[in-house]
Amino acid sequence: MTLIEELKWRGMLHDYTPETLNYLNKENNEKLTGYIGFDPTSDSLHIGSLVPILLLVHLQKAGHTPVALIGGATGMVGDPSGKSAERNLLDEDTLQKNIRGIEKQLSQFLNFTNTQLPNAAKLVNNYDWFKNFSFIDFIRDVGKHLTVNYMMSKDSVKKRLESDTGMSFTEFSYQLVQGYDFYYLHQHHNCTLQMGGSDQWGNIVTGLELIRRKNGKNAYAFTCPLITKADGGKFGKSENGNIWLDATKTSPYDFYQFWLRADVVDAEKWIKIFTFLPQHTITNLITNNKIKPEEKLLQKTLAAELTTFVHGTQALLAAVETTAKLYGNTNADINSLSATDLETLEGIKLITIPLSDVQQNPDVVSFLTNTSIFESKGEAKKMIANNGLQINRKKVENVHCIIDSTYLLHNQYILIQKGKKHHYLIKTS
Repeated sequence: MTLIEELKWRGMLHDYTPETLNYLNKENNEKLTGYIGFDPTSDSLHIGSLVPILLLVHLQKAGHTPVALIGGATGMVGDPSGKSAERNLLDEDTLQKNIRGIEKQLSQFLNFTNTQLPNAAKLVNNYDWFKNFSFIDFIRDVGKHLTVNYMMSKDSVKKRLESDTGMSFTEFSYQLVQGYDFYYLHQHHNCTLQMGGSDQWGNIVTGLELIRRKNGKNAYAFTCPLITKADGGKFGKSENGNIWLDATKTSPYDFYQFWLRADVVDAEKWIKIFTFLPQHTITNLITNNKIKPEEKLLQKTLAAELTTFVHGTQALLAAVETTAKLYGNTNADINSLSATDLETLEGIKLITIPLSDVQQNPDVVSFLTNTSIFESKGEAKKMIANNGLQINRKKVENVHCIIDSTYLLHNQYILIQKGKKHHYLIKTS
């Protein structure tokens, strides 16, 4: 398949110019350079950034040259696309910390060091060409090529202008800055393709227009759809916030669990987008999953592929092992988990308390609130009434249950499960 055919069946193609479709559909040996920008709003990317990362990987697999652009300059401005309010501008130290973090992460997925490859990936920072670009030069060399009418016609601008918050000139100028990025890369790196999320379409076509007006040449662009969830929830969010690619922000276990818990409708869509598995393999997975949905073959494969891609094989093995120990056989003797097992379970919140807190024989509701597992006794009672609490793998059915030393595993630990997702390890000292 051509690159476009590959992206189409995976559901990774949204907007594109007719010229782009025609050009990328050609089955020839002509290679191109394409880029995607990443604004350093945090020192880690999250799973919403996986789609643009995967687009760059697909581009490289097709023999083309991928360019990852870090928005050291645009990060100082703030992109209004998809935003209802202007975001806070970052100070220099925070911005540099974020840039270093994102560069490190992108290096996991794209090879920027092997320059012997004919299509080795490139990492650039737009601050390098904006730092000495004066405001006067910018409005003369860039601003004069695009009318205000053209800029105001973009959805990202119109929605903000119609809102109560309005739009600052700083944000209004963002599309010019991003447009110049494309022009600069076109001039200096022979970059003829820009990709991004569908919310970036307005900014991207500004770059196409700028290239056309400044030097009369063609360039190409396409976007991928923004990822959604079947239940209407926001993709990439959990009860604890974003699902980050940084293991210190979201543990590999929690990362694995996010994909494992995917709704089957989402999993059927996501396994095409987020993995490199071939079409016949994915078709067979979907078919077999429908035959035995209780085995969650589709979700397990999705979780395994993504965890390996982002965190590596060892992290996947640890996440699978933890999942098996916590969920695999709830009828197994809890003492089959050694003290080392309990101490090394990934993604479990550890709470340390004095041994005397257990020796005082508190009722279970008081114990749960005193350890801050629940914010109130009412919340704890409701969870117990709904059969949502387990202690040492056994369901708690009585709010008057007494916690004493008999609950201590290896004379030191108590394992608590709240609902389906949250696990806590109480360690006495």
